[in-house]
Formats: sequence, structure tokens, C-alpha cells
Amino acid sequence: MPMNIRALYYYPVKSLAGVATSELRLDRFGPVGDRRWMLVDEEGRFVTQRKYPALARIRPHLRVEGLFLDIPGQGEVEVRVGEVIRQVTIWRDQVDDVLEAFPGASNAVSAFLGSPVTLVHMPDSVTRPVRHEQLQAEHPVSFADGFPFLVTNQASLDDLNRRMPWLAEMRRFRPNVVVEGAGPWEEDHWKTVALGEVPVQLVKPCSRCIMTTVDPDTGERSPDGNPLKVLSGFRRTENGVIFGANGVHLDTGTLRVGDPVTVK
Repeated sequence: MPMNIRALYYYPVKSLAGVATSELRLDRFGPVGDRRWMLVDEEGRFVTQRKYPALARIRPHLRVEGLFLDIPGQGEVEVRVGEVIRQVTIWRDQVDDVLEAFPGASNAVSAFLGSPVTLVHMPDSVTRPVRHEQLQAEHPVSFADGFPFLVTNQASLDDLNRRMPWLAEMRRFRPNVVVEGAGPWEEDHWKTVALGEVPVQLVKPCSRCIMTTVDPDTGERSPDGNPLKVLSGFRRTENGVIFGANGVHLDTGTLRVGDPVTVK
């Protein structure tokens, strides 16, 4: 059975709701507009659903006019890039020369969470490198956890759901590209794939965390610990509980739902 792209997603603000799309343009960072914004705490450390699962309920919208956030109880708030330059921390990376948003949107998100946070933007001039020993060349990445791409396989989700007490949506795994037509867990063995005409090197399996237990609609964690609990029963490796593959794109272009997927 031929493989193709089943679904595409990008995430304008790290750890907020994702956006499904029929086309995904790529620039040097990866999917255009993907995680170029992030929330940080008062110490400048990144803030995610790991601490605040309710962030899943904030829905970003990227328009020609800019970024807007639909915040429950507050309506739509515009996010504008300000002039304050600062350093922020994401995992082990210190990222310099990012820009704070004007306070209005940050104040609105802070009120929603009940905790002070600030929205920050990564401008085009910033380069945060991907870090992995398999990579020969330098690849930039936005505020994504570590790689420009997460590729998942619909058949693997179907196999997981056969073991689950209830059906998990792919949105819980926050992919950029969902592939269909492959067998379950075949992505474990892919090294390079062509997504349409764009070659992507799959560098490592993606280890999963508590964010997979957050309902993407309600922002609540599942009380039974699934799907992470079920995954850990048969997908645990020395590198963690695995679902999907992280990768870097080797060229720019545009991905489209329905495009063929070829394993190189």
C-alpha cells in the first residue's frame, strides 16, 4: 500500500493548541510559524503543559495581521512583538536576543493560568542549533523541544488504541506530519523519508512525556494515566517511552495532505 501524508499540524506557540492545515510551508527553522513563540516564567524558563495542562485550551491563530490567541473566558487577544530583548532557557539551551511581546497578551495568559508568564518571540536572526551526534551539518530549530519535525504513523496509533481502554487522538502526540499506509511501528526503522519532494532525516525516536495524557480539548489530564501508561508497557526503551520520530528537513518546500511518502 502506498504511503502518503494523512495530516499536517503546526504550533504557533509552544504548548498551546495546534493548528491543522492542508499545506505546510517550510523555512530554515522547519514548518513556517511553528513554535516561534513561547511562554516563559519569571526566571525566563520555558513553560509548558507539563506544569499547566490548561494551556491546551488556548487556541492560537496566525493571520496576515499577526498572531491572535483565543483564551477561554477572555475572547481573542492580539499578540504583538515588543522591543524588550532578553535571554530565555529551553531545556539546556540558553537562547539570546529573543523579543518579549507587548504586555497585553502576556497579562491575559497570566490571568488565565493564575501565574505570571511572558510571551517571547524568536526572530529570524536567532539561530538555536539542533543538538545530536548523528547530524553532520548545523540545523536551526525554533522553540520546539529539540527538532524541527515530529513524524508519526497512523497505523502505530491504531495499534496503540487496540490496547487502550479508550481511543486516543493523534493530537495528544503533537506531530507535524502524520503518515498513513505504513505498518505499525515501521517508523522505528526509517532513516530518511521524502515527504512529497522534501527529504527529511529522521534522527531519533521521540520519547514521550506526561503531555500525552492531556486531553487536547479540555486541557485535563486523563485520570488513568493513558495513553502513556499503555505505551510504557510495550514501547519502553533505554531512551524512554517511544512514539514517533524526530527529524530535520534537508530542503525547504511545501508539504500537502495527500503527498506521497517514500522511505529512502
